[in-house]
Amino acid sequence: MQKTFIKYVFVIMTSAILMILIINVLLSKHSLENQQFNSFQAKIEQVIHTIDNNRRELDLLKRNLDEDYLTRARAAAYVVDRQEDVAMDVSKMQYLAQLLDVDELHVIDENGIIVSASVSEYVGIDMADHAQTRPFLDLLESDNEDAYLIQEPQPNAAAGIIRQYVGVARKGQKGVVQVGFEPKRQMEAQSRNTYDYMFSRFPTDVGEELFVVDSETGEVLGHSSDSQEGSVGQYYQLDSLLECELGAYKTGTDGKQRYVVSRRNEDVLICAALPAEDLMKKMMENTVITLLYLLFIEAAVILLLNYLVRSKVIDGIHQINENLSSITDGNLDTTVSVGGNREFEELSRGINTMVTSIVSISNRISAIIEISGIPLAAFEYENGINRVFVTLGLGELLGISNKEVAEFCKNADEFDAYIQKITANPMEGETDVYQINEDKYVRIHMSESLEGKLGVITDVTADIMEKKRMRYENTHDPLTGLYKFQHFKQLAEEKVHDIKAGEVCAVVMLDLDYFKGINDTFGHDVGDRYLQGFASVMSSMPREHFLTARRSGDEFCMMVFACQDRDEIVKYLNGFFEKLNENQIALSDTETRTISASAGFAWTADDNSAISELLAQADEALYEVKRNTKGTYGEYAG
Repeated sequence: MQKTFIKYVFVIMTSAILMILIINVLLSKHSLENQQFNSFQAKIEQVIHTIDNNRRELDLLKRNLDEDYLTRARAAAYVVDRQEDVAMDVSKMQYLAQLLDVDELHVIDENGIIVSASVSEYVGIDMADHAQTRPFLDLLESDNEDAYLIQEPQPNAAAGIIRQYVGVARKGQKGVVQVGFEPKRQMEAQSRNTYDYMFSRFPTDVGEELFVVDSETGEVLGHSSDSQEGSVGQYYQLDSLLECELGAYKTGTDGKQRYVVSRRNEDVLICAALPAEDLMKKMMENTVITLLYLLFIEAAVILLLNYLVRSKVIDGIHQINENLSSITDGNLDTTVSVGGNREFEELSRGINTMVTSIVSISNRISAIIEISGIPLAAFEYENGINRVFVTLGLGELLGISNKEVAEFCKNADEFDAYIQKITANPMEGETDVYQINEDKYVRIHMSESLEGKLGVITDVTADIMEKKRMRYENTHDPLTGLYKFQHFKQLAEEKVHDIKAGEVCAVVMLDLDYFKGINDTFGHDVGDRYLQGFASVMSSMPREHFLTARRSGDEFCMMVFACQDRDEIVKYLNGFFEKLNENQIALSDTETRTISASAGFAWTADDNSAISELLAQADEALYEVKRNTKGTYGEYAG
């Protein structure tokens, strides 16, 4: 059935293509002539535009150079009028010409004779003897002291070399100062304005000709091919070219027919031509291209129809089999949606209903766990299957969004990598407990088999926070928040044993001055506030160098560690007492007092030092300070 259907479609479409080709051949010639006419018109327009641009550029260059040359001529006249000796010396005239950047410099007297020049051979020339020099005599007859003459480039009278001369009348006496230039820039600009130069740089297609003909004489003024220049007249008569403004076929004397387009521009005729055989080649190329397009479309339509037949029957069966394989692999979110006929649609609905009932079992288990009130979630995934089965609440326990849970359920490898990342950092002192974020802790029990992995996650945040609270209370003083003395000694012992080579540490014993009097006078609440103020100063010291603790009552201790030498210890102690002096405690509504404390310290660089001995030495140093003076610190003397 499928093969018969495709066979009839092929016959019908092939017949249609043949009809389209016949029509295309009939229309293609006219279309190509229009295209070629528009192409020639555009190129002729570009030629005209180029000619106009070149003329404007040449006019602008001439005006700029004329102004520049006139300025230099006037500058030369200014120097000659004020320094008569310059005009009498050829070398000085040459020097002046060099300064003004001119090629020649002449001084002409009232009789029209060159009396001085930068070129000695020109001295004595009578300006009246030559047609090139004669126009400058008019400056001698003019009463205008600002009179000047700018001559066009031409061969000079003396040597026949191309020069452009500019003359200006002298001030206060009859005479002319003349400067001469080699007009290189004008000549270069003029050479670029020729038709041959333009056509040599103008792009043409294969077989195309561009040429310019004098509209009066029929003379060929320029051609895009050097080999054709001068021979166009052998192919076309001027009258026949004038008939080609709308495009026409013309047969030359060589017997070849050409498609010609012409356009008049001022006194010339700009023409473009292409051999008729080249135009026919383009038509054949277009026909072949059209045929190829049609064949491509025919093949595409046949393939599309073949695809539709397969998709409505064969591919539908294949799709159902693939979906069933995916569901078997554990991808229960797979939806079978094969349409195209009623039987496929009914079969898809039946399979989807069956999968939905399987998924609902997992949801019911999640609901039972939720009803129990236990913060628990479970997951399972098998080797070789991408699907991960999870219960509700997994995202909340792991601190991830429902969207992330959904993504993990589709990719067992990513979920396994995520679980491995969490379980790689167990909480110290606990079994299977992991920190999810700042205030979330879970216990993850996992069992692994050859088939896959099964895991249960429970929330143990409350237990861990309670343990942390108890641990804090066991190690910290409840009033000041500082370490308790026993815990301080343990930490200090570790710091001493971990001391690095080249470092020192110190134990500091502190005692508040006059604390008993404050307690007796203002009461225990004020005394407690006094103790807390002192403790806050201790806590403000940099933790990378200080351990702080309350020993008992108004007695405190510190350890200063990770110092390079004794001077650094003293620097930190000075900083501590400076901060202490900046803090005042309100004892009553009318009285405040700066906290006063005495301290003694003992330091060591030996990692075998006993902390008890250092504490005793610091205590002895504190005793000496209390006995002699208060409000400062002292060092154990040994």
